[in-house]
Amino acid sequence: MANRLACHVAGLPLPNPVMPASGTFDYHPDVRTPVDVARLGALIPKSITLHPQPGNPPSRLAETPAGLINSIGIPSPGLAAFQDKFRSVYGGVPCPLVISVAGYSPDEYAQLTQACSRWPEVVAIELNLSCPNLKTHLMPAQDPILLRDAVQAARAATVKPLWAKLSPNVTTIAPMAAIAHDAGADAVVAINTIRAMAINIERQKAILGHFTGGLSGPAILPIGLSMVWDIAQHTSVPVIGCGGIRTVDDALMYLMAGASAVQVGTATFAHPAAMMDIINGLDRYLADQGIAQIADIIGIAKPA
Repeated sequence: MANRLACHVAGLPLPNPVMPASGTFDYHPDVRTPVDVARLGALIPKSITLHPQPGNPPSRLAETPAGLINSIGIPSPGLAAFQDKFRSVYGGVPCPLVISVAGYSPDEYAQLTQACSRWPEVVAIELNLSCPNLKTHLMPAQDPILLRDAVQAARAATVKPLWAKLSPNVTTIAPMAAIAHDAGADAVVAINTIRAMAINIERQKAILGHFTGGLSGPAILPIGLSMVWDIAQHTSVPVIGCGGIRTVDDALMYLMAGASAVQVGTATFAHPAAMMDIINGLDRYLADQGIAQIADIIGIAKPA
């Protein structure tokens, strides 16, 4: 891919700004997929927890007219099991590797961050502070003190870049981004899914086994876009845009709103090659517009 797609997230160089959202795409060296992993800006596997956990009870998915509600709940083998298989699975990943970790206390975030930072293949740690369908009702990304404490603990445990994944389920997101940045996050990811619910009217029951989950997909794109813009306008923290991205146009909107990079999630379930299409489309757009570097379009959106 042409060098014009090369970008930086808080000083971390990436070959391009397109990567999967954690939990929506993984790497299996012996499995062929429509995605050429070597062309991704980065790879982010599903969040790892300190201890094994099964995730939420079924049903875990509910389709909506413009998106998907998931209540997966971060099923995880735990850190020890993940460490055992790390070399065989991720040792040869042909793109930058970012590990997502999810803790239930600042100490757990610190332990996970420290352990995952030992691998030279890992270029950054993403702190999942905002999953809306876990057993706890209050997420660190919803409370300023919990957010600060979790990020500070992780920051003290590593010298590698830290990305804090924020929640849209707050009154205003820019102050939370500023808190994460001040606590030591090098960048923030915005947004995670929006708390949502679906009901089967014939059975008169909630469709999801956990009752509520997180809405993703096209319905949340305008919300994610506005929150990225808010963060870019009111803070100095670099932001990675996420939420509802399906096409190159969607990715371009996030970049023009101020995102340094983007994450693609639900779109890959319906169209596995979505990230490849977006990478190719970004390159074509820059070439057609005569733009030398992807950095030249970041934050250029203006009022109508």
